[in-house]
Amino acid sequence: MKIDILTLFPEMFEVLDTSIIGRAKQNNILEFRVINIRDFSTDKHKHVDDYPYGGGNGMVIKPDVVYNAYEYVVKELTYKPTVIYLTPKGTTLTNKVAKQIANLEHVILLCGHYEGIDQRVLDEIVDMEISIGDYVLTGGELPALVLIDTVSRFVKGVLKEGSADNETFENGLLEYPQYTRPEIFHGVKVPDVLISGNHQEIDKWKNEQSIKLTQEKRIDLLNNH
Repeated sequence: MKIDILTLFPEMFEVLDTSIIGRAKQNNILEFRVINIRDFSTDKHKHVDDYPYGGGNGMVIKPDVVYNAYEYVVKELTYKPTVIYLTPKGTTLTNKVAKQIANLEHVILLCGHYEGIDQRVLDEIVDMEISIGDYVLTGGELPALVLIDTVSRFVKGVLKEGSADNETFENGLLEYPQYTRPEIFHGVKVPDVLISGNHQEIDKWKNEQSIKLTQEKRIDLLNNH
């Protein structure tokens, strides 16, 4: 999967060289390119924003610099990558949405800043608008990283086969509790069923625990199940 990132703060994406995503990058399963929007400003001072028409607080990112950066990515392509704009006004990111994005071969993530981006260039190039929640951040970089992290889990080869099958939000339930060695920690023993060797009973316990946790913490998921 190829991911191009259009941003004013490319240094925020150095984290992509670490952990599971960094390994997937080294193995050429994921390919990242971080493009600094400011490099495409035609202003001698490299300005990328201006005052909003109609008044209001803050500044708006100019359409020409965003389009120039976008054109740099697509100019030699024979297809149009899916452009995703990270914005609080977008569709909420869920596991279902992440799986859909993971099936795409090439996406461009557009990170806004300040009061946003001129609507004209958004109308021209953006295919999807994604939000990571009902709150506002200072820019689209952190949402872009969240999207990359959750989408990557569904790209074949990033995780071990089956690793994501029983995690939280799969099958509409929260994930069951996990335990490891030592068998007794601070006087609390691992549930007997997990060391019984009875896989049928273990699966039953896991399902029961998932339902119990979902009832306690996210009853809304059960209501929608």
